[in-house]
Amino acid sequence: MLSSRLISLSTLSNFIYVFLVLVTIVAAGLSCSALLSQAVRTSPTESWKDNINALVIGASYAVVLVASIFYCVKRRVAMQLRIQRISKSNKSFVRSDMPNVVQKYVAQEYIRACLVSYESLPRDAFHEGWGRPGTRYSDVCFRRKLLDTIPNIDELAHIVIPTHPAARPHARMLYHFRFILPLLPVDEDGLTPLHYYDSAVQLARNGGTGALGEQEFEIGMRAADGILNCSWQVLTSVGWR
Repeated sequence: MLSSRLISLSTLSNFIYVFLVLVTIVAAGLSCSALLSQAVRTSPTESWKDNINALVIGASYAVVLVASIFYCVKRRVAMQLRIQRISKSNKSFVRSDMPNVVQKYVAQEYIRACLVSYESLPRDAFHEGWGRPGTRYSDVCFRRKLLDTIPNIDELAHIVIPTHPAARPHARMLYHFRFILPLLPVDEDGLTPLHYYDSAVQLARNGGTGALGEQEFEIGMRAADGILNCSWQVLTSVGWR
């Protein structure tokens, strides 16, 4: 959009320039014609012959025309030479390329921009589904972190039970890991780590942006660690290396 706006402004500028040049040429031509006709009418013979006034007027306008063309050509050539002197390759400025006043101004503006950027950083910002700044979960996406544990548990489950079924994208954890459920410990509520893990994964998959908070994330990660530790204990007990 910016490029199209620049093109429109450039086209408008060129049109105005051409229009002003044409108006200037027409006005100069009309004034020259008027002065020449007046010089002819006021001459004793009322003709062009031996008419010094008409000669002076024509010569004056010719000089103005030549001077105008020369000035325009000179400006055009000067601009082209300046453009050609611009380096086409990338070049870093050094201190010797600019006066001390410019160096100080650039340094002050750079420091000011850095301070503005620093002061503009969010303080104690909190986004739903993400860890709070300054905590151990800073910059952690709870949903992505918890769902990333599924392939690890699934890989270990296949080692414990080689005939374990392949993972399905939307299968519940209780159903997918049902064959390792008897191997997991049961708490006083009659629930295993897989039950807590299934609930946390369901929140991560089907809940909204802030459905999986820090507390639910911690419960899900503890359950995932419990499943992994129990699976490793089973493998260790059977002498797996």
